Amino acid sequence: MKRILLSLLALTIPFFTFAQEVTEKGLDQKIDEGFKPVSDFFSAVIFFEVFEGAPFVIILLVLSALFFTLYFGFPNFRYFGKAINVVRGKYDDVEGHSLGDPSAAVDGDIRDTIRDESKEGEVSHFQALATAVSGTVGNGNIAGVALAIALGGPGATFWMIICGLLGMSTKFVECTLGVQYRDVGEDGTVYGGPMYYLSKGLKERGFNVLGKIAAVIFAIFCIGGSFGGGNAAQSNQATVVLKELLDLQSTGAGFWIGIVLAILVGIIIIGGIKRIASVTEKVVPFMAILYLLACLYIIFGNFSLVDDAIGLIISEAFNPTAIGVGSIIGVLLVGFKRAAFSNEAGAGSASIAHSAVKTKYSASEGLVALLEPFIDTVVICTMTALVIIIFNFGGAFEYGGDGSGAVFIDGVSYEGAGITSMAFAKYIPYSNVFLTIAVVLFAVSTMISWSYYGLQSWKFLFGRGRAADLTYKLLFLTFVIIGAAASMSSIWAFSDAMIFAMVFPNMIGLFFLFPVVKKQLSRYFEAIKASKS
Repeated sequence: MKRILLSLLALTIPFFTFAQEVTEKGLDQKIDEGFKPVSDFFSAVIFFEVFEGAPFVIILLVLSALFFTLYFGFPNFRYFGKAINVVRGKYDDVEGHSLGDPSAAVDGDIRDTIRDESKEGEVSHFQALATAVSGTVGNGNIAGVALAIALGGPGATFWMIICGLLGMSTKFVECTLGVQYRDVGEDGTVYGGPMYYLSKGLKERGFNVLGKIAAVIFAIFCIGGSFGGGNAAQSNQATVVLKELLDLQSTGAGFWIGIVLAILVGIIIIGGIKRIASVTEKVVPFMAILYLLACLYIIFGNFSLVDDAIGLIISEAFNPTAIGVGSIIGVLLVGFKRAAFSNEAGAGSASIAHSAVKTKYSASEGLVALLEPFIDTVVICTMTALVIIIFNFGGAFEYGGDGSGAVFIDGVSYEGAGITSMAFAKYIPYSNVFLTIAVVLFAVSTMISWSYYGLQSWKFLFGRGRAADLTYKLLFLTFVIIGAAASMSSIWAFSDAMIFAMVFPNMIGLFFLFPVVKKQLSRYFEAIKASKS
């Protein structure tokens, strides 16, 4: 008995040591210190540079997006109207057309990949778009834009817009493939995304082993992305604005906010994609419209400054003056990095949500998907940027800040959503309440969408049983708490690394399979043409 008691006593020593450190440093700081080495490691590995200040992954993203834009004849512009019509349901009657049979005489088509049932899938075009947009329209649009401008100045906005426009083409390709190679379970549950078009598509091309390896690597990185950019980064910024609004000074406030957010998210994600879609199709459009109206109120209220803001965005894109940026390449990379993080074009994540759509024409959903980067980056990010730039015409802060994303306003350090909050507060009374609600709802909608992305990847690796589901969801909810407690710099470094890590395996699939996309696009257009005759 004495030996057992001594053993138990020994086990309590680490706990009391931890408790003492927590008391001295605070719970949030302790969690941050434990997480920072992990964040720094992954960031250093993923963002290796081909030359100073130019990470290879950013160059890969931009050049790939440019290639797909040219190869498909600028689909981001040519098919924009048609994409809107697909979402509106204008071509729904095409789903019953005979050309929809993928086993029919279309040379090179993939038999049995998409069955002939027009009702196959779990969500509508609009719900799939809303779910995917909810995964991208989040605090990358509020905090991420502020971070880009704080680091790179107004010129970063220009490169964000360019990256968003090019990303529309990449999103079109990956989401077409996501539907084309999806799996449908006996119960009608859909499983899709890069894991499936990598394993199936590359096997079809004779690269079975490469496809399996790439699929597994993607799934691992996607799980990491769901824990990071799709989760911890979101809860982090929700916590920032909640602590500011409620004036919470406690060193453990972030931890307890994280607990509340984890409970809220947990209630929603238990229901799967159908519940997620039903929530996001209501929350995302509502909050996006309210947020845009608030931005437009500020912009039109300062209309005389809009042309100056636009002029500054363009001039600073090619002649940056922000401290620490130093060159066009510097500001370009800041803009591209934040835009790619925000809209995730090239990461492949959105194709997981789009795979669940009710359609038998994979290209139809690819067209819907190209709207995402436009909504996310070209519209919402630009609106946020204009508000912040107009706010700073009075010299509220110095572009470049402390070099890590924080700026000083009236002697107080602000970062991310805090900068945007200060800009809103200048023009709209009680806007801190509105922006806090927007940030929290955007954060929650992003987290629930990304929980689905991560869960699909988890199932690909560990099977589709209930035990696997529960394990993933518990881990996911743990990262909600970590994100709320840790510092912005640690969380966003890890989040960036995980999101961009997905690009490497995903691009293997896109470059092997983009001819399939072209064939499926022609097939869909033929079906539309035939339905009119």
